[in-house]
Amino acid sequence: MTLNDKTPLLDTVSSPADIREFTMDQLKQLADELRADTVRNVSITGGHLGASLGVVEITVAIHHIFDTPNDRLIWDVGHQCYPHKILTGRRDKMHSLRQGGGLSGFTKRSESPYDPFGAAHSSTSISAGLGMAVAAELSGQPRNVISVIGDGSMTAGMAYEAMNNAGTMDARLIVILNDNDMSIAPPVGALNNYLSRLISSKSFRSVRHFAKDVMKKFPRPIEQAAGKIDEYSRGLVTGGTLFEELGFYYVGPIDGHNLDHLIPVLRNLRDDVEPGPVLIHAVTEKGHGYGPAEKSADKYHGVSKFDLVTGEQHKAVANAPSYTGVFAQALIAEAEVDDKIIAISAAMPGGTGVDKFSERFPERSFDVGIAEQHAVTFAAGLASEGYKPFAAIYSTFLQRAYDQVVHDVCIQKLPVRFAIDRAGYVGADGSTHCGAFDLAYLCTLPEIVVMAPGDEAELMHMTATAASINDRPSAIRYPRGEGVGVELPSKGTVLEIGKGRIVKQGKAVALLSLGASLKEALKAAEDLESRGLSTTVADARFAKPLDHALIKALARDHDVLVTIEEGSAGGFSAHVMQFMANDGLLENGLKIRNMTMPDAFLEQDSPAKQLDQAGLSAPHIVACVLSALGRDAEAKAVNNTQRA
Repeated sequence: MTLNDKTPLLDTVSSPADIREFTMDQLKQLADELRADTVRNVSITGGHLGASLGVVEITVAIHHIFDTPNDRLIWDVGHQCYPHKILTGRRDKMHSLRQGGGLSGFTKRSESPYDPFGAAHSSTSISAGLGMAVAAELSGQPRNVISVIGDGSMTAGMAYEAMNNAGTMDARLIVILNDNDMSIAPPVGALNNYLSRLISSKSFRSVRHFAKDVMKKFPRPIEQAAGKIDEYSRGLVTGGTLFEELGFYYVGPIDGHNLDHLIPVLRNLRDDVEPGPVLIHAVTEKGHGYGPAEKSADKYHGVSKFDLVTGEQHKAVANAPSYTGVFAQALIAEAEVDDKIIAISAAMPGGTGVDKFSERFPERSFDVGIAEQHAVTFAAGLASEGYKPFAAIYSTFLQRAYDQVVHDVCIQKLPVRFAIDRAGYVGADGSTHCGAFDLAYLCTLPEIVVMAPGDEAELMHMTATAASINDRPSAIRYPRGEGVGVELPSKGTVLEIGKGRIVKQGKAVALLSLGASLKEALKAAEDLESRGLSTTVADARFAKPLDHALIKALARDHDVLVTIEEGSAGGFSAHVMQFMANDGLLENGLKIRNMTMPDAFLEQDSPAKQLDQAGLSAPHIVACVLSALGRDAEAKAVNNTQRA
């Protein structure tokens, strides 16, 4: 397909209502223009392109057939929602996608009535859709609810939990399985399209329900046998046996890029009055219609800004290796000398560095799909047999497996090692992917070791340390993006558990930093020194166990102590304060302040701007110290300069 700069039909569309009377030829033209407009916009902003290109025709068909927003449309994960945003009145804001103050890269309730449910974590759409469908029944408001879920999201157990529940109910729920993991081949041809149209028709559905009612008049064994003949025969033709077993009426597979196939099926189901949930199996191609995306191994799943003609991405040149890359390097170095080390990812091998480990040790690398709960307990099973599993999971996704961390790992003191990527602010992915809570939800757990590197060399040492801990679980949390540019060892050195370090020695002010906050603490120390305040900078290294001796020394030898962490309240600082209170360290006139993330979800922006909005950048640290010392006017001047 050749992308066209002109979009005359799309230019007439300000809401889905504008396309309800379009002819089939107009809908096909609209799909072509919508695809071109999506590519053009993402080439400027970057974002999730491949998934959006794969659902262009599905998006057009849904908004043409259904009465959105009265009919509810839920996009699972939401990274395929860009065409949906363009059609639902947000086209003029697409240049602000994933930018500060702009459109979210995912669906968002506060952004538009056409986004009835916000999502950026996977596999929630069927549960949410079922809730909406039941609410419609209870309130007597007839409406359709459509949940669009990808085949990747169907690897998570939550989707099947929802289907199992929905299959026992008569709620009006339509699930569209967007399957881009198989090619559009003979099974999605003319005959299959005819069958899909037939079995989705009102007459077929009515006859089938009538037949089931008749079967109930027979003795139970005959009724069950007849039902199996019906469902399994349909399954052999269409492949829907699994979904039928879960109680869904299955339609498909159909070509998800062919509006001649999609429109009649959706119209049949819209006009159908038969009760119960339906699943439409639509086969699509990720990146469809844009050559560079189709040829790319990842189908341009997530891209930076790129050249519209060639597809070449404009990636900034890194000044230092990324923390993710350094973790991969460190883990490979450990695995070279220890054949018990295993790497586990939950559908994010590239995002966590496990892909690089897999290239070197394919037999010791496991991607379990979007199944964080399973990943953690799988790791626990390996650890129980003497292996050394590293579960590499984003902070925001590890939240989904908290019970498994507690019950399957910590209670049994199994030495699972958690490599927690994307700790802290994550920029354009916004609040849904922010790693805010891992310190708070891990540091409360008995005997776990929780580490956070202040630079990339420390990450290598902490990876080696985690590999050496065989009697309890451990975790390393580290940020997204590049390190600070320190020299890296060929292999990490095992650290003393619970021992911090002094990075800079001073006398008046003590800054106790955890993890990536060290960079800002050192900048703040320079500023404070210029103001006549001799400043110590300490790197805690361990959020648990705490370095009690270090904390006592800082409290004893300084007038002000400030703790700094890029995490929510209730984490590192809270544990420091509890220790200090119980040890009597707050009773001798020490001025102490805690700097954590604010009690708010910050929207997408650059990580630097998010850090500033959170009040965790170097100038804010300086202002905090000055305020603690009663130099309020000076502190106010620093804050005003920062805002300017």
